[in-house]
Amino acid sequence: MDWLIALLPTIIVAALATAAEMLARPARADWLRNLQAWALMTLGSMASLVVLDMLGGPSLIDSALLPLWAGLFLYFLVRDCLEFLFHRAQHTFPLLWSMHSLHHSDPEMSALTTSRHYWAEPVIKALTIWPLTALIIEPTPLIFGVFSLVSLWHYVVHSRLPINLGKLSWLLNCPAYHRRHHSALPEHYNSNFASLFPIFDVVCGSYRRPDGWPPTGLDVAPESLADLICWPVRQERQTQAQSAEPALQR
Repeated sequence: MDWLIALLPTIIVAALATAAEMLARPARADWLRNLQAWALMTLGSMASLVVLDMLGGPSLIDSALLPLWAGLFLYFLVRDCLEFLFHRAQHTFPLLWSMHSLHHSDPEMSALTTSRHYWAEPVIKALTIWPLTALIIEPTPLIFGVFSLVSLWHYVVHSRLPINLGKLSWLLNCPAYHRRHHSALPEHYNSNFASLFPIFDVVCGSYRRPDGWPPTGLDVAPESLADLICWPVRQERQTQAQSAEPALQR
């Protein structure tokens, strides 16, 4: 029952964001696959907690010794920076992309795309950026709770809500800003990797102001629960099959 209580804020925010986007921009969403992916990722997240417990250790900075505002600022800065770097790595290294491509395969990005991730990704993060964050700064339960609640903003970020900060888009990730990252148009590739704060895109040269409302999705998408479980292998096979079709026609 405790796990259900822990998931309650996520369920509420996801439901509200979904309802709002259906009113603002009605569109056909891949509900079934997104919910199945969410269930699998929840299991992966539970496994990641076991991994994190085994990797515990001392931190360079104890946020409990800092003023609350300073602890919040430093933890958000470190955690969001490492999330940004991991995201860049997912678009750089083939193995990571073979998993992350599931997230980009949603034909019409929506609030529920937020949870459309490969189930093994939380375990990989539990072996890399999450313990590294803890090594740099140990959050208090309050700071970690605040970060977890703020992270629910991602359900808005992935939604179809017509939110565009325009000239101020470098301040905070929003639907228009992140949709450009998910765009199916080649001219939009490799931009807007930020998790919460686009300042990291600004510093690394990948910041682009959102322009328009581009289409999203990839040429391949999961067609079953089995595809979601074995996505890296399935995705590679589908890609090879599609690339071979034109050659056969020629």
